[in-house]
Amino acid sequence: MIEVGALRALRSVAALGTLARAADELGFTSSAVSQQIKRLERQVGVPVLAPAGRGVVLTPAGQAIVDSAPEVFQALERCAEAAQSVSEGAPRGILRVVAFSTAIRGLLAPTLPRLSTRCPDLRVHITEQDPDQALHSVEAGTADLALVHDADGLPAPLPPSLTQRHLHTDVGDVVMSRTHPLARLDRPLAGADLAGHAWVTSPPGSVCHQWFRRLFADAPEEPDVRHLIDDFATQLSLVASGDVLALIPRLARPPLGEALVSRPLRRQPKREVHAAWRHSANASPTIQALLAECEHPH
Repeated sequence: MIEVGALRALRSVAALGTLARAADELGFTSSAVSQQIKRLERQVGVPVLAPAGRGVVLTPAGQAIVDSAPEVFQALERCAEAAQSVSEGAPRGILRVVAFSTAIRGLLAPTLPRLSTRCPDLRVHITEQDPDQALHSVEAGTADLALVHDADGLPAPLPPSLTQRHLHTDVGDVVMSRTHPLARLDRPLAGADLAGHAWVTSPPGSVCHQWFRRLFADAPEEPDVRHLIDDFATQLSLVASGDVLALIPRLARPPLGEALVSRPLRRQPKREVHAAWRHSANASPTIQALLAECEHPH
């Protein structure tokens, strides 16, 4: 009989191309993954991987096994859901969630105390991952639920085995010191209001940097960027000095305190946040319990 762990290892190797990357995803050593693959080859009687440069590729037998893997995982998931559906009480067990950092801060962290009260036998394990990696983890079965966002207005491609639901719309505001001249404007800010001011912003390649560049897409001069900082709390510490502005998503924003204020933009930058899970887990009470808390905060 093929072991489920070996099947999951082969699927990860197939998706990621090397034993080392599959081991990182699964939380094992490369040696442990290699042993699982060898055990699988002994069980089926033929090689399932072949070397290809610095990585590996599936043999025809390996491809056939990987193609059948979703049916196996879905059957196991249905067994688990059936067992839980006949048990008494609230959802229980472990729910493995992967999400980008600001979703963890702004959506999951506030949800956990309420969920713990409602479902005391449910444990949520959270891992920070970018959207593409998060979707792969759910598809591969190493996570149960992913929170992802659209990058630059374009959602990450959704694997056909996954279901997706819109969860939240995140927008960006300009944050400034209460003593900054723009703090006196009690209205949404336009592009002309922002000209001539100094900024701290996220580094190039991030969604927030893309938002920032769009603010000045039609400006005749480049914006005065003084600092490139990835951490939003650090950005706010520089904003508190009174010299710079910051564009910060609401999900990422801690309480501003007395020294700082925020102002909305006339053309608000936004990103859509979705939850994704496997089709076979549509009826999962653990997933539905977490989504209910995220969608309907008290």
